[in-house]
Amino acid sequence: MLRGLDEELVAHKYAHVERERRFLVDPARRPDLADASYILIEDRYIEGTRLRLRSMTDSVSGRVVLKIGKKYDVADVLSRPTVTTYLDRDEYDRLAQLPARSLRKRRYPVGADFGIDLFEGALAGLELAEIEQDDAAALTSIVSPEWAIADVTHDPRFQGGRLSLLDAAGVTRLIASNIE
Repeated sequence: MLRGLDEELVAHKYAHVERERRFLVDPARRPDLADASYILIEDRYIEGTRLRLRSMTDSVSGRVVLKIGKKYDVADVLSRPTVTTYLDRDEYDRLAQLPARSLRKRRYPVGADFGIDLFEGALAGLELAEIEQDDAAALTSIVSPEWAIADVTHDPRFQGGRLSLLDAAGVTRLIASNIE
């Protein structure tokens, strides 16, 4: 049976559900990352869209993964539909010519499940931790790590597309608004 177009759009047929939480990190209390391996993430948020072009480079092997993705706006940010398509270099380079806002960060694995992002450029000084789980119950049972300042999962100001709009002063204000 064929699905109607309305059903196709509502179901996000080709999307998978991403379940993640995000925490603002206290740099003075987080684990030492000085000698740790990381993934360099370079994001380009394409102007006028919800599309994100991403380059990920492994600090050890130099391996690069290129992709384009979209996260859908939904009421429950703990279960967000997302789609990803992997690209070759020529496809990535062509899409990278589109007007976009950029950000760079280094993602360090911490423990079994967390990743800590250390932002660069205008966002330097911002540190966020993310954790993903396969099911909603496991995700909601996560306890805030001792090195976290605040759970910012539900704060849209900490989403990548919004962060890419900030300058250094905006980052300072954003962090200060979450320190109690």
